[in-house]
Amino acid sequence: MWVFVLSEMSEFAFFFTVFLVVKLLHPELFSTAPAQLNTKAGLANTLLLITSSWFVANAVRAARSAKRKKSMGWLALTITAGLLYCAIKYLEYLWNVEHGISTRTNIFFALYYYLAFNHLLHVLIGICVIGWALLQSWLGSYDSENLGGLEGAATYWHMIDLVWILLFPMLYIVG
Repeated sequence: MWVFVLSEMSEFAFFFTVFLVVKLLHPELFSTAPAQLNTKAGLANTLLLITSSWFVANAVRAARSAKRKKSMGWLALTITAGLLYCAIKYLEYLWNVEHGISTRTNIFFALYYYLAFNHLLHVLIGICVIGWALLQSWLGSYDSENLGGLEGAATYWHMIDLVWILLFPMLYIVG
């Protein structure tokens, strides 16, 4: 799992570097464009993902204490938060279209869409991974001594959260 997470982080690090290089080449554009985005949607998604990381941490903690049903509840909340993230992102994209923001608007928005959509895809994968961990919990595959799959799923989810914590200020705030 760690090799997978590190490869995913390397992918995002590469595109963060591309973003920063392009920002150096177009400083005026990158100082004004973030103000056109729906910062409230970005903030709501930030709070959702931070909360979802707390949920998944509680799921692991409950599983370590042999509280399978509680762990499953926390995993279900994690999935719910991930789905809410997706719904807000969808509404944000609709808002962008209504305000004339697309991948063709300028290079900032092209990069914004690439990074935000790439992250959205990782959230969707994460929802599936957490769903698999929930199914495995339901089937009784984990016990307080055998949590490798659950811990791996939680690690992936935390990586998704960490990437968003870096993306949010980079895209929405720092001009």
